[in-house]
Amino acid sequence: MDITQACEAFRVLLEEQQARIANANEEKKDFSGMDTITVGIIDGDGIGPLIMAQAEKVLRMLLADDIAAGKIVLKNIEGLTVENRLALGKSVPEEVLAQIKACDVLLKGPTTTPMGGTMESANVTLRRELDLYANVRPVSIPEEGIDWIFYRENTEGEYVLGSRGVSLPGMAVDFKVTTDFGTRRIAKAAFDYAKNNGKTRVSIVTKANIMKKTDGKFTEICHQVAENYPGIQADDWYIDIMTANLVNPAIRSGFQVVVLPNLYGDIITDEAAQLQGGVGSAGSANIGDRYAMFEAIHGSAPRMIADGLQDYVNPTSILRATVMLLRHICRQDAAQRLEKALDDCDVTVTGDANGATCQAFMNQLLTLL
Repeated sequence: MDITQACEAFRVLLEEQQARIANANEEKKDFSGMDTITVGIIDGDGIGPLIMAQAEKVLRMLLADDIAAGKIVLKNIEGLTVENRLALGKSVPEEVLAQIKACDVLLKGPTTTPMGGTMESANVTLRRELDLYANVRPVSIPEEGIDWIFYRENTEGEYVLGSRGVSLPGMAVDFKVTTDFGTRRIAKAAFDYAKNNGKTRVSIVTKANIMKKTDGKFTEICHQVAENYPGIQADDWYIDIMTANLVNPAIRSGFQVVVLPNLYGDIITDEAAQLQGGVGSAGSANIGDRYAMFEAIHGSAPRMIADGLQDYVNPTSILRATVMLLRHICRQDAAQRLEKALDDCDVTVTGDANGATCQAFMNQLLTLL
């Protein structure tokens, strides 16, 4: 590719992004008034089927009455495996996407993204296709006074065009996208959460001193949104110092709600989860106005399978995501039962033979529900 071809490719990308914003649908789904809610269950790759089996078992126990009455439908969706995606050359095959769009919410196991090549992450595709613009990750360490919730913009930044960059002789260029519309709605989601949950501080995390156009826009619009929320402090941090702040005991308990662009959010929420007890300890929600997807924040861990450690998989992250799903579909009692059981369970799964097995963990958890 030469510079002229690269410029033409960039023009196409810009036009696509303008069309994406122009066609955005902001109609919100109200789960409290729905007669039937369909929950799609996707196993994923690697350890995904193992932990998803436990999550489905818990859902069927907690929602038994609603399932029997037809108010909740659990729908198993197959075909989102790395083998099928590679065979078809699609990050999310069309027939699988059609099944997904027939659901209201998804509970999804981790999926493998092939290294190299041009195949996009299945998660990135689903976030775009379902317009899941808010990635929400809570982290709680009560003994240290830590109660954080991260609102990561989920459909823009480096990821929206992460597989659409250009290569020239001796050079490769990727693209980052920040729009007014995309930034305003993630900022509003973060400030709405703060207002509705008695929080008084929203921290805006960027690298606006370097990425002056994209991160500069993100910061500016977040502060515009903040003007509509009197009584809530909006403060700015650069991503590099924020990663340090999260491990600084002197100040970290002061953070409450954090809003940030896509890539920074991906990185820093893993750091935050590690402080809580590891990426196996935290759940994740991907929320849009019409659809929502809940998942573990860790990957498919193929090395665990290769090393014969499948009996030691930790289902905690997907079960924490299940708590978030239950709250999202207005099943608050079930969510509280599962959250309390997870908090009270004292069987420790470490992901290796030094800890308990998944089955030992589940045996105690199910008795606590």
